[in-house]
Amino acid sequence: MTDSVAQAGAYLLHGGVVAIPTETVYGLAADARRPAAVARIFEVKGRPLGHPLIVHTADAHSAQRWAGTLTTHAVTLMEACWPGPLTVLVERAPHVLDIVTGGRSTVGLRVPAHPLTAELLRTIGTGVAAPSANRFGRVSPTTARHVRDDLGDDVDLVLDGGPCDVGVESTIVDCTGDRAQILRSGGIPDDEIRELLSGAVTNASDGPSRAPGMLSSHYAPRCHVVLAESAADAAELVQQHRGDAGLMARLLDCSTDLSAVARTLYADLRAADRDGVDVLVALLPPKAGLGYAIRDRLMKASADRPTD
Repeated sequence: MTDSVAQAGAYLLHGGVVAIPTETVYGLAADARRPAAVARIFEVKGRPLGHPLIVHTADAHSAQRWAGTLTTHAVTLMEACWPGPLTVLVERAPHVLDIVTGGRSTVGLRVPAHPLTAELLRTIGTGVAAPSANRFGRVSPTTARHVRDDLGDDVDLVLDGGPCDVGVESTIVDCTGDRAQILRSGGIPDDEIRELLSGAVTNASDGPSRAPGMLSSHYAPRCHVVLAESAADAAELVQQHRGDAGLMARLLDCSTDLSAVARTLYADLRAADRDGVDVLVALLPPKAGLGYAIRDRLMKASADRPTD
């Protein structure tokens, strides 16, 4: 066991909050069995109570301890996608805390695919509740430096696992009904979910916040994000904002090499703020593969700031 993992485990088991690396983004973790520790997550993030959190565990066997009855859809996805960037929403076990689920009868479960966090979860022998390690509604962190820039001393420890490999959050699939529902597009492409479940899938990207990332505005930088479907429109929008309004405008081309775009998306949004960009014009990716998740994040980044 590495010293950093041992230290992180000690903090968690004594009620602390620790930023942990995953393949998607860094999470702000607390022992999911401790209500006071989980409450600190909401305090540190400035996250409204009632927004559900995801429980991260070391493996599928550990995850099932937090679940009630599992549907065939849930089992299929767990076996095919874990460890990996997938969260399944399932019936909760009776012992799962209301503060973790937002009082709902369901819980989101995930087995992350990052060696340090996998070692940490095996070490502590329990699950951690962990949303992204940033202030509520802002751009998610994909490096330890992003976490420190956002949260400073409000977090007890940042477990540095390097840059995140995927760069966008996990796909969330509601597996409680006869047909699965994709609640949030993410690191496992929507098309892959449909193939795994033989098409028995619907989308529910809007509506009440049944899972993290479902608000209409989220992942938001300080600069204004404008969306374009074509390269010609994007170029015109950049020139328009530079010329007509005299603003600092920048183009963010998200249309090709979607894995690379996803990996650096949040760093690019943060860089725009760091460089004083007023308007960031994002050329949207196609509706395929990781394009679903990238489009979702950019659309939410371009919306009005969250008020709830």
